[in-house]
Amino acid sequence: MPRLKVLVTVPRFDPLTQRLAEMPDIELVLRDEPSAGVHGEKAGAWPVEWLRDADILFSSGVMPTNLPAMERVRWVQLASAGYEQTLPFDFPTRGIRASNALGVFDAPIGEWTIAMIVNLARDVRGMLRNQDAKTWDRHKRFQREVRGSTVGFWGYGGLARQTARLAKAMGLTVHVLTRHGVKARPNHYVVPGTGDPEGTMPDRLFTLEQRFDFLKGLDFLVIAMPLTPASRGSIGEPELRALRPHACLLNPARGPLIQEAALLRALREGWIAGAALDTHYQYPLPPEHPLWSMPNVILTPHISGSGETQSYPPRVWDIFTQNLERYRAGKPLLNELTPAQLRGE
Repeated sequence: MPRLKVLVTVPRFDPLTQRLAEMPDIELVLRDEPSAGVHGEKAGAWPVEWLRDADILFSSGVMPTNLPAMERVRWVQLASAGYEQTLPFDFPTRGIRASNALGVFDAPIGEWTIAMIVNLARDVRGMLRNQDAKTWDRHKRFQREVRGSTVGFWGYGGLARQTARLAKAMGLTVHVLTRHGVKARPNHYVVPGTGDPEGTMPDRLFTLEQRFDFLKGLDFLVIAMPLTPASRGSIGEPELRALRPHACLLNPARGPLIQEAALLRALREGWIAGAALDTHYQYPLPPEHPLWSMPNVILTPHISGSGETQSYPPRVWDIFTQNLERYRAGKPLLNELTPAQLRGE
């Protein structure tokens, strides 16, 4: 194989960075990514001299606006699980393969989701307000047990599979709604001892056409699908009204999967009991946004699967190192996105 020029804009992680730099057929070019925001929505253009000769891009997930200047690129490895930022560049037509970092974030997102289930079930926000007011209140709403509850996952990718594993260990029933059923996932990155690689943990499966039956049986709804043009706004007033009044919604996936106006009404008018939201409609969420002041909402600033955790650098570099070896050997990549996914279907 001819020498490959690899442009890396992810912070380095030794010893894996050094190991790749010593490969005789690899030219590793390390650059600091000029991104903006958690999604890089305003990333702008990158210097053309970075782009023009690169065969491979290893990026935090940000796509430069002048990506078409990468005339030689044939594979993009994202250090993010989301891939909607690639859609405007029509990778399939250009013959560009892409893989994401699914699996890297599953353990921390699973922990966040379980923590939020318990926080919502026991109204920890309410107890903290009582503590600040020096109020002794042993109301039954602070004593709810989650064991025996039903948690539903809309989508069953990596974050859902790891959360399902934790939920089952806590005695929750797991329901799953997907478009294409639940299968084993070979060639996906999984941290050993996590997730549901064989797809055997759900107690009950639902199709998209059965979504209202799915929703009405839940105590907790976890949004776990990618954001694409087809999935944007999938959850609106009919779906939220199908949930029971005591049910809670958790969104560690992407904010716009849920229609904003419908969510605000659901929380204000008591269609649902509460929500924990780690992904949002604006970044940062402006101080005047009504979600900040809702007593039945827990907001976190997109940190459920944060790249600032100690486990992130070794895992994301592990994916890239394994995939680079697979790419050189002509083998399937871990977490390779299909042409349909890269078209937003």
